[in-house]
Amino acid sequence: MKDILKFEQQITTSVNGSLLIAALTGLATYLFSYHFIFEQWTALGHMLSGVFASIFTIPYLVIHFKRTLGFRRAGVLFSGLVLLALFVLMVMSGCHILFYGRSEANNWIFSSHIATSIGFVVVLAVHIILHVLFFPSRRKKSDAGLFPSIPTGFIKRIGFASGASVGVIIVASIAYIGLVQQPSTAPIVSDYEYPYGEHPFRPSQTETPNTAFIDHAQIGNSEQCLDCHQEIGEQWLSSAHQQAASDPSYVTNISLLADNKGIAAARYCEGCHAPVALLSGQLSEGGDHGGIPGTLAHKEGISCMSCHGVSSMPHIKGVASYELTPAQAYLFAFSENPFGSRIHNKMLETFPQQHKADLNNALIKDPKSCAACHTQFMDKDMNDWGWVKMQDDYAAWLESPFSGHHNENFASENVQRCQDCHMPLVPSSDPSANENGLVRSHNFAAANTFLPLLKGDNKQYEAVVNFLQSNKMRLSIDTPSRKDAVQDKMFIDEQLRDTSEAPTFYYIGETANINVVITNQGVGHNFPGGTTDLNQAWVEFTVQDVEGQQIYASGLLDDQAYVDKNAYFYRSVPVDRAGKEVWKHDLFNMVGESFRRVIKSGESDVVNFTFDVPPSAKSPLTITATLKYRKLNNRYAKWALGDKYFNIPAVDMAWDSITIPVKIQKRVSEVEIGQ
Repeated sequence: MKDILKFEQQITTSVNGSLLIAALTGLATYLFSYHFIFEQWTALGHMLSGVFASIFTIPYLVIHFKRTLGFRRAGVLFSGLVLLALFVLMVMSGCHILFYGRSEANNWIFSSHIATSIGFVVVLAVHIILHVLFFPSRRKKSDAGLFPSIPTGFIKRIGFASGASVGVIIVASIAYIGLVQQPSTAPIVSDYEYPYGEHPFRPSQTETPNTAFIDHAQIGNSEQCLDCHQEIGEQWLSSAHQQAASDPSYVTNISLLADNKGIAAARYCEGCHAPVALLSGQLSEGGDHGGIPGTLAHKEGISCMSCHGVSSMPHIKGVASYELTPAQAYLFAFSENPFGSRIHNKMLETFPQQHKADLNNALIKDPKSCAACHTQFMDKDMNDWGWVKMQDDYAAWLESPFSGHHNENFASENVQRCQDCHMPLVPSSDPSANENGLVRSHNFAAANTFLPLLKGDNKQYEAVVNFLQSNKMRLSIDTPSRKDAVQDKMFIDEQLRDTSEAPTFYYIGETANINVVITNQGVGHNFPGGTTDLNQAWVEFTVQDVEGQQIYASGLLDDQAYVDKNAYFYRSVPVDRAGKEVWKHDLFNMVGESFRRVIKSGESDVVNFTFDVPPSAKSPLTITATLKYRKLNNRYAKWALGDKYFNIPAVDMAWDSITIPVKIQKRVSEVEIGQ
């Protein structure tokens, strides 16, 4: 018994000291959630002291219960058992948080850890009080004292241990600030140029706190994000966002811009396509734009922080009109040492409050955040002409039925945001998954069909095709009706006939007139959207007889993959100051548009086709109309993709087909009339 008591006394200081440190650091971390270096080291101290407390307390409790189980004091025994249960739950929840981190779906585990920790402290106090009140007077008068397991000098020892722990945290905090290199706020290019005024990012509309440059490690760190958010990261890697700078057509265009107007002019594009290059101060003579292979900006494209770091919107005119604020760093955030990176990730997983506050703010859920890059204008400082409006998918969404802000349905609750359409909820085991195990998809499926094919990403290509074919656009052929159709040999006054019931047919030699109705019923903005000068949408219309003879065709592809020039297109044609088409997407030459045809959200377009029914036609005729789409148009693709060019397939977004009989019109002779 004496040996057991002696061993118990030896570990009592370790147990109670580590428990006290864990309690104090845990309380400080919970109550004072300021993201200071000292607070983070305190949180790290809580994790370490919690581990030591768990290790030392388990043998202590086993010995303690063996020694005291025979004492017949119900209150003390019961409170001790409750204390043991709370300790087990506290350790289990703490270990789960330590090993698996905190997630949205399992946030209850963190709540239970807090609750059991508070309960443990309260019941421990009750247990000690009951111990004092109900133990016999002979124990109180014995040489061993009221608590024989507590050695002499116990208070001084744990006091010294607690003070030493605070000292270690303070020293570690000061040393960390002094030794760890802080992020740079200076441009990478030493002689940074300011040809567009004092603002470092113009003509891009991007802002940062105090107009400071942002260290590339703070914005180009997507690989670090993938350490925890692997599933979401893999989705992003397949997206057009991630390939925004490495897209070979973009590489061609940004190189053309830099060659013609200097690398500083690339700031106009890079705020959206390669924010890493813009914000780190690369876009000046001697630096590299995002189209240069091997650069971080080229690799990252629209990085994780490019969207999640947006803290406000200075305006919604576009051209990267966002303010990006770097996330507050956790310990060893920029460490290249594997051990330091491990500590950083563990801290972030275990104490994600600041991480969530920085990167999951309300603005990222607002469609306005999309307007920053999906709205565009060109000013005189770029085209040497004047202000020109370009794409504006956000304004088109505001005018659509989906925004809930049009005249007939103002402030509707049935609002469908950009995120709801292009980032649907999908099942995931990601730490950010909600209570139903769902996250917003980061594939950003939209209308870019050529990038997945270029990359060999069949899964992403299928996702894009399924998105395009998900009944967002509808096409129907109006069945023609005839007023001179004969249904019966008996004469019927035409005013009594229901024309909708009249049979449909064409006579040989007759001119057919067909209406095709195309409705934008599910796209939240104009169709097509985005770069309407590069996107190619058109109506393919064919007529064949029963033997497969082609009677009429419009919108077919030739053997070089070019679309029939006389096809019915949905597109825009930008022009330069000489009135010539700006077909290379060299928008710095654009001063306006000579043509634009789109279908607004919720509206329809009627296309009329006419053709003559030839004598050789065999009944019936099959009339087929298809709304086709491809990214990019073939002329631009051959120029921009160069040796990476391939025949980009067109996607059938909507289609309809009808059959119409063909008849020979019998001529009535004069003899028959006389009879």
